[in-house]
Amino acid sequence: MMMSKQRKSKPGDTVVLIKIPPGLLEGLPTEDREAIAEAVGKPIRLNEYDEKGRAELEFRDRNGVVHFIFVKQDFIATHEQAES
Repeated sequence: MMMSKQRKSKPGDTVVLIKIPPGLLEGLPTEDREAIAEAVGKPIRLNEYDEKGRAELEFRDRNGVVHFIFVKQDFIATHEQAES
């Protein structure tokens, strides 16, 4: 499922991280790696796009800690697309 073929999500939308981008977890603490892995497939808030076009995603882990990650649009889908 590639976002380039779908509607581009807008800041404030709920999106789904469909898979973890290669290299994203490298060098991160265990808690962050686990939180990101647990976020795959769940609704996440899209905050904005950076100057490189990457989506800034914000989510809370099971302990309530807020996390921010930046991913290429190919790794996200709208919540509706992910459910279909």
